[in-house]
Amino acid sequence: RSLMPRTLDSQITVEKTPSYFVTKEAPRRIFNMSRDTKLIVVVRNPVTRAISDYTQTLSKKPDIPTFEGLSFRNRSLGLVDTSWNAIRIGMYAVHLESWLQYFPLSQIHFVSGEKLITDPAGEMGKVQDFLGIKRVITDKHFYFNKTKGFPCLKKSESSGLPRCLGKSKGRTHVQIDPEVIEQLRDFYRPYNIRFYETVGQDFRWE
Repeated sequence: RSLMPRTLDSQITVEKTPSYFVTKEAPRRIFNMSRDTKLIVVVRNPVTRAISDYTQTLSKKPDIPTFEGLSFRNRSLGLVDTSWNAIRIGMYAVHLESWLQYFPLSQIHFVSGEKLITDPAGEMGKVQDFLGIKRVITDKHFYFNKTKGFPCLKKSESSGLPRCLGKSKGRTHVQIDPEVIEQLRDFYRPYNIRFYETVGQDFRWE
């Protein structure tokens, strides 16, 4: 609480830390600080997310083992290594259980990472509705950067300089054996289905 900026009653304080969703102690701590907190979680296809995670790590540590080597304890038996963070994070249904012990689903909004790229205004519209604020950010505030493959945000409709994601985003993913991808899809499928059923939203990750 001491790290939060001072805000008026009419203002909303937003804090963004991706690791909160997968940190076991986070739900209890946030609940103890404010049980009325609204939670926003951006999720994407867990297989793509794992490859993206690996690509990011590889750029900093070029000597790490292969993606396949880190993903499986025994590939021929199809035993996925859930202790590897890149794999574990995508098991959304498991992490969500910890949050639902403290917060009702009505206080949690899930943003589709895929739609955030293809329809940023639509996803941001839902976020603004969830927060109970006027839809200020619209499609006029976005510009698609073909080089990055991501939309960029203009601070105002007339602003000439859009704010784009940094150098660490939009990297070309490492090429992964299609069979490895298929095995991981099979692994995540039951977790995805459970997640869809719990949140009442089909993210179509198949």
